[in-house]
Parts: sequence; C-alpha cells; structure tokens
Amino acid sequence: MRFVFIILLSISTAFAQKKTYENLREALTSAGNLSGKRGPQSVNWINNGNAFSYIDRPSTISTFNPQTKLESKVFDASGLKFPGSSEPFEYESFQWSADFKYLLFQSNFRPVWRNSGDADYYLYALDSKSLQLVAKDARTAELSPDDKKVAYERGGNLFTYELSTKTEKQLTNDATASVYNGRFGWVYEEEFGLVQAWAWSPDSKYIAFWKSDESKVPVYQLSDFQGLHSDFEKIPYPRVGDPNVEVKIGFIEVAKQAPVKWTNIELNDGYIPRIYWTSKPGVLAVQHLNRAQNHLTLYFSNALTGQSQKIFEEKEEKGWVDVYDFFAFSNHFMSFPSSKEEFYWISGRDGYQHLYRYDYSGKLLNQVTSGAWDVNNIAGVNEKQNTILYVSTEQSPLERHLYSIGTDGKGKKKLTEAAGRHMVNVSDNGQYFIDTYSNLDTPTQVNLRSVNGDLVKVYEENKAVKEYAEAHFYAKRELLSFTASDGQKIDIYLTKPANFDPSKKYPLVLTIYGGPGSQSVYNQWSSGAWEQWLAQNDYVIASVNNRGSSGYGQKFMQAVYEKLGENEARDFVETAGFLGKTYPWVDTQNAAIQGHSYGGFMSTYTMLKHPDVFKVALIGAPVTDWRLYDNVYTERYMGVMPQNEAVYQKSVLSDYAGNLKGKVLLVHATMDDNVHILNTFQIVKAFTDKGIDIDLRIYPPGNHSVAYNFESYVLLQQTYFNYLERHLKGKK
Repeated sequence: MRFVFIILLSISTAFAQKKTYENLREALTSAGNLSGKRGPQSVNWINNGNAFSYIDRPSTISTFNPQTKLESKVFDASGLKFPGSSEPFEYESFQWSADFKYLLFQSNFRPVWRNSGDADYYLYALDSKSLQLVAKDARTAELSPDDKKVAYERGGNLFTYELSTKTEKQLTNDATASVYNGRFGWVYEEEFGLVQAWAWSPDSKYIAFWKSDESKVPVYQLSDFQGLHSDFEKIPYPRVGDPNVEVKIGFIEVAKQAPVKWTNIELNDGYIPRIYWTSKPGVLAVQHLNRAQNHLTLYFSNALTGQSQKIFEEKEEKGWVDVYDFFAFSNHFMSFPSSKEEFYWISGRDGYQHLYRYDYSGKLLNQVTSGAWDVNNIAGVNEKQNTILYVSTEQSPLERHLYSIGTDGKGKKKLTEAAGRHMVNVSDNGQYFIDTYSNLDTPTQVNLRSVNGDLVKVYEENKAVKEYAEAHFYAKRELLSFTASDGQKIDIYLTKPANFDPSKKYPLVLTIYGGPGSQSVYNQWSSGAWEQWLAQNDYVIASVNNRGSSGYGQKFMQAVYEKLGENEARDFVETAGFLGKTYPWVDTQNAAIQGHSYGGFMSTYTMLKHPDVFKVALIGAPVTDWRLYDNVYTERYMGVMPQNEAVYQKSVLSDYAGNLKGKVLLVHATMDDNVHILNTFQIVKAFTDKGIDIDLRIYPPGNHSVAYNFESYVLLQQTYFNYLERHLKGKK
C-alpha cells in the first residue's frame, strides 16, 4: 500500500508541476501549439517531378531540387501591385505553365460551396515580371498544356484567353440559372469531391466538360434571418427519390468554331462522377454509375465524334462502388498513365480494396496487390520503371504507409519507416515524396525522401510541440481493442483524465463520427484542444472504429449497407460496456456521447435505440431522417426509393422520440447547406409531441460547422462543457 501511495503521490506532484489551462478559451487557442508546423505549403511538382515549388512565405514562392538540394526563390510579391491599382498583390493559390515561364494566380477568392468559389485569375511572366488579369469572377481556370491559352468557367459558360493576342473567346453560350457548362452544382461537388467540371486534353486540342442541368431539381432556401426583410439563398438540392441532376459530357475543339460533340452515353438517371484523358489522342475515359451506385461502367469516348465504347463494368451486389475516398484524401480510384495503353483501378471485389491492371480493351492483365488489407489510394506512378506507388493498411488498420510495386504485382517495397499515419505527396516521376506523419508519441514530422530510401531533407520535427506537451498538461491517447458480441475485433482509443487515480470514478465522453468509409482511431498524434480540456477536467475520452469504418475490408465497411445506424450504434454501446467492465474507474453510469453531422445522427440514434446506455448526448447538425438528405450520398448507402421505402422508414428518428431517457443538447445553424436545419426542427417537434423537453441552441449565420466565428465557437464549446458538468457531475 505504501508503494502505491508513493507512486500516486509522485504522479500528482508531476502533474502539479505542469502548466494547465485556466479556462476553455485558453485551451482552444492552444491547439496550434499542439499541432505545430506542417512543412512546405501549396506544393507543386515541376520539371517532370525533378523539383517542386512551394509558398515559402506569404509573398514568396521558392523551388527545391531534391537531386542538387538547391533552393531558389522564383517569385516575390513584395512591391507588386494589382494591375492599374495601388493595392498590394495578394493570392490564395497558384499553378505553373508547362514550360515554367508563367505562374497563374488565383486571387480574391469568394467561397461558394465546401471547396469551390469565384475568384480572379492573374498571369505572371517570370522573365518580364509582368502581371495581367486574364479572368475575372471565374469559378475555375487552368493553363493549356501547350501554354498558349488559359481556359476558365464563368457564369456557367466556358472561355479561353489567348496569351499571345490577349483576347477572350467564348466557347459556350447557353448557360441559365439552372444549366451550367464546366461547373458542378452543390450535390456533385459535395458528394463526388470535384470542383473543376472540365479538362484540357494533353495535346491542348480539346476541352472535355460536364454540362449540368438542375432545372428539375427541387430548390432549398436558406437564411440567417438578419435584417428587417431577410434574404434567402436558393440551392438546387436533390433529396432521396427526387429528380436527379442531368449531366452529359461534351467536347470542344478549341481552335475551331465547330459545334460541341456530345458523348452518346445514356445517363439513365445515373451519374458521371469522373472523366480521364487516355494516352490515345482524342480519347476520353468516362465513368458512369447507376443511381444506386452499385454498378460502374467505363466507356472510351471519341472527342471528334462523341461515339463511346463500353470497356468494362464493376458491380457490387451487397454494397456500393467507390470511385474516390474523401477521408483518405484520394480523389481518384482510377489512374491512366500518359505513355501506356493501360489503366489501374482500386476495387474491393475480393473482400479488400486492391489494385487491378487493365488494358484498353478492358481485359484484366493482373491483380497488382492482394492480402487481408486495403489499398487506400494510388499515390503516384513511375512509368519508366513500371511501378505504382500506393498507400495501404498492410502494416495496421490504424496506420497508413507508402509502398511501391511493379505493375505486374512483383517487387513490393515499403517506403515509409516510422510507425504511424503517413500522408504523402509523390513527385510526378515517382522518384521522391514528401512524407508527413505522426504517431501517439511523435508530433507531426515532415521529410523529403527518395523512393530509394534516402532522407533528402528534414522540413519539420516540431520539437516545440514536444516541449510544449512536456511543459503543459498533455493527455496522451492509448490504443485498445476488444471483441464485440459477434466476435469482431473493434479498435478504440482511450484518453485518461489529469492526475489519474484508479481508485476514483470518472465520467466517460464517447466522441464519434461513424460514417461509411471514415475512421476515428489512428496511431497518430493527438492535438485536439477539446479533448485536452476534458481530460484536464477529469473526464475519460474514447472513440471507436465502428462497423462502416474503412481500413478493415469490405465486409466491415459495408456492414452498414441499407441499415445506417444499426451496427454503428451497437459498437458504440459495446464500447461503453467494455470500458465499464474492464476499468472500474470508468463511470459508465455517467456517460455522454458526442457527435456532429453523421456523428449527430449516430448520437441521436443511439440515445433513442439504446436509451439506457448514455446519460447525455451532445448533438450537432444531425440527420434525423435520411429521406431529408441529398440523394447521391444517401442512396449510395441506403438504396433507392421506392424499392427501399421500408429501409428508410427504419431510420426516421422522430418515430422513436418517445424512447428518450437521457439529456440532449442539440445545436444547428440555419445556413447549413449540407444537413438542413429542418432535420432538427422535425425531431424537436417529435420530442415536443411526446412531452419531452430537450435543450436547443440555434446559430443563425453558421454553416454546417454551426459556429461562424471564434467567439461563437468558444460559446458553443463552453455550452457543451457546461452541459456535461451539470448533467454528469451535478454542477450548477
């Protein structure tokens, strides 16, 4: 007993010597001290991947050559003014011309949706140091591969700007309020992850583009309810079962005045999520998904005629077909090398996501990777050496590592060494990569490496983060696992409270997201200020890789198909049960569940379907009826109406409002363009109809994040914390 007392006393003394946060505001502002620096920003690989450029300082662009290790400053905006103005030139991003003589800058960016926005585009000539405006109020812009033109979309039409003559040419002229050329509406951008709805051909001869018609899509209106007469923003937003966005792919032969050629691919109420120029001149690869998104067809389309040939098909009988991975930062599951008549495709057909290699006839040449692990993305291709660089979970579902392998499936090599979650930026020639990683014990590290194993340059070690964590209270996560009632291994993390005493009881906060393809638990550094504040105030924090998470194979991820909520909630409940049974100091009689967006749906679902487990729920911007959410996301996981009407009815949370036993704090914003506030209003009415009182907070100007500035963010988090203190600890 005396020995135990001495250990506890030493732990208590050590904690007392560390700095703690005086209040929540201070904790929230400390997040930067725990996350640290992330190395070169706005990286653009140039010179065929033999060098890269990056924003060195806000006004400076530099280049680095990994072979010579020479660094050069190529652009400095100091003293540069906007043309015809005395205002200093500022920009958000840039792109290079193919000959590296020009920089195309995006400036004056005005956000529209999650990633898109209107902006002005300026061309800078490095030799003359001259700056000229080439496109104003454009959604997207890009230099042609031959560096002779800039193409851009503005107001739903496509244009080019001839650099030699400084003249603009309009390529399309039929845009309306609901019909756009080279631009996506809300649902395509949000759920298929792209902003630019057009692409130059490699020879600069053609522009392929999406034409979107949203005239049949129902319109949703948002307002922040400010002023005497509030303004309303209108968004075409297709819900489950609504008429779909009608799209088609067109070809513009840029040098001619010829009419647009349209592909002869029948949409059949489906989608065209991706297009790719192939190595054959004038041939475009076009992906088509049926509306249920479980049948993908790849076509090759001729830019001169629009004629299309079916190349291959992929079907998923008990789930869906992914074409990209939002959570893995992988925009493309398909890759077309520029010098070969073959392509690579990530498919889950054998039970795990793996690489497959096809020729242009659609013949499967070989399966490139195999094993009980997932390929997350194609990071790069070395066409000269016939190797593919990819990121996978082979080491562990809790980690991500970079590998190279021959296109024939031979010669696999692991390229990242340290344990943890690696995010990589691979050079165009597949010879170098910027490796950004962390693990439970190591804050973010940023290194430049060669695929041969050489460490070329260390960019960030974030020693200051480590020193800060050692000088201040810092609660480190622990990785655990348990076996669920059906025999499935479930990974979780656990964060213990400050001045931990195993003889005491601590309330539990289970923080969740849980959506299909996401993942909450990694072997990575924790920098969340909210989690640190809770731990400092004697809470146990946990999270879980529930059914539906990526990284564990198709069966694990697609276990949620046509029954969103059911298996995820069971995993949350069993996580709380495991913690309570295994650790006497976890007070599961005083437990909270917290989630936002899909996590808001899951928090609500769990409180209503398992009402005796969690005492409190902190719920942000929840879906409360999947029929109210957009059709692309929802029908992917729940199927189409009216065939699956019974499936959808099971997810109407208002039907279970009378089951609520715990306390609920529900927050939402009226300008949420993603999960509309009517989800919240409908379930609030259901609670009211049952005579059940919940706590509601509305943030009118906020979007899907709810908070709309730092003060509202602090208030939101303080409201959450006070709610936990009141209902889990009995404080007033």
